[in-house]
Amino acid sequence: MTLSVFKFASLISVILLATTACAQSSSADATSTQLNQNNQSTQTSKAISATVDKRLRQVLTQAGIKTQITSIVPSKLPNMYQVNLAGQPPLHITKDGRYVIQGELQKNPSKRVVTKTPVRSTSAQVGKPVSAAVKSAMLANMSALKNMNEKTPFFYTAVPGVIWGATLEGVPFLLSDDAQYITDGEISVIENGQFIGLDENFETRKNQSVFATLDESQLITYPATSPERAVIYVADDVNCPYCRRFHQQIPMLNAKGVTVKIIGYPIYEQSPEQMRGIWCQGSESSRRQAFDKAMLQGEMTSAPASCNIDHVMPNRDKAAGLAVIATPAIYREDGVLYQASFESPEFLEFLGIE
Repeated sequence: MTLSVFKFASLISVILLATTACAQSSSADATSTQLNQNNQSTQTSKAISATVDKRLRQVLTQAGIKTQITSIVPSKLPNMYQVNLAGQPPLHITKDGRYVIQGELQKNPSKRVVTKTPVRSTSAQVGKPVSAAVKSAMLANMSALKNMNEKTPFFYTAVPGVIWGATLEGVPFLLSDDAQYITDGEISVIENGQFIGLDENFETRKNQSVFATLDESQLITYPATSPERAVIYVADDVNCPYCRRFHQQIPMLNAKGVTVKIIGYPIYEQSPEQMRGIWCQGSESSRRQAFDKAMLQGEMTSAPASCNIDHVMPNRDKAAGLAVIATPAIYREDGVLYQASFESPEFLEFLGIE
C-alpha cells in the first residue's frame, strides 16, 4: 500500500461525480494559499514511550505502510501522534491506531485571542455541529483567514479536539479545536488491521445533522406516488445539465416509492437569482412547477416584484456541511452519499429498491 491510498477514496468520489455531475467552481484556494504561505514545521522534540512507538509502527506496517517511518512524536493535533515518513507527508494517528490523517499541518497565521482549551467532545457528539461557544472561540482565533465566518460549518469528529470544517465552496479540512493548526487531510479508519477508507460513521452522522437543520418548507419535495420506500436529498442547480438529466428520472423514482427532496444549491454564477425566482413562487405547487419548467425546458421563472426575499441561500448555507463538490449530490436519508452514476442499476440498489 502506498500513501496515496489515504486520499484515494476522496479522489475516486470526485472522479465518479465528474461523469454525472456539475463540478462546483471554487474560490476556496484563498485559505490554502494563506496557510501554505505560513507553513511551519510541526515536529516536536517531545518523546513518546517506547511501547506506544512500537505499537503504532506495528499497526501501520500491518495496515500496509511500506514507507520508512523515521520518527513518531506528539502531533499538534490533539490526542494524536505524528508519524514522520521518509519522503512523504506525515501521518497523524490516534493512540489506539484506529484513526489516521495524512497531511502536513499548516500553522494558522491569525493572532490567538482565545487561549483557553475548550471542553473536548465525547463519542455521542461525533458528527454534531460544534457548540456555539467552541465556534465563537475558533473564529476569534481565525481572524486572518478572511473566508472563515459564522457560516463556516464545524463538526466534532471521532478524535476529541480535532474538528472537521468545510469552506462554503465544499472543500473539507481538519483543524485543532484551538484553530492553531489546519490540514486538508481527512480521517481514515483502520479496522482489523486494514484501512477501510474514510470515517463513514462520522460522514453519515454529520450529514444527518445537516438534514436536521434544513428548513423543510424551503425544500422542493416530490413525494412518492406509491408506498414510500426511500427518501433522498438532492443538492441541485438549475443550470447543471446532469441535474436536469436526474430530474427526468424523478417520476420513475416517485413511482417506485422514492420521495425526492431538492435542496437549492446554486453553483453557477447566474443560478442564485434564477433559483430565487423559482423559490419566490407563492405556493409549494407553483414552486415545483417553476422548478420543473427550469429543469425540463430550460425556462426560468422570474421572481414576483413583491418578493425581495431569498429563500434559497439560507438552506444552501446550512447545507455547506455536506461539502458538496458537484451537483447533483444525492444522499439517502441516513446520510450516505451516492458516489456513482444515477443512471446505473446500482442507484436503485443503493436505495434498497429492486
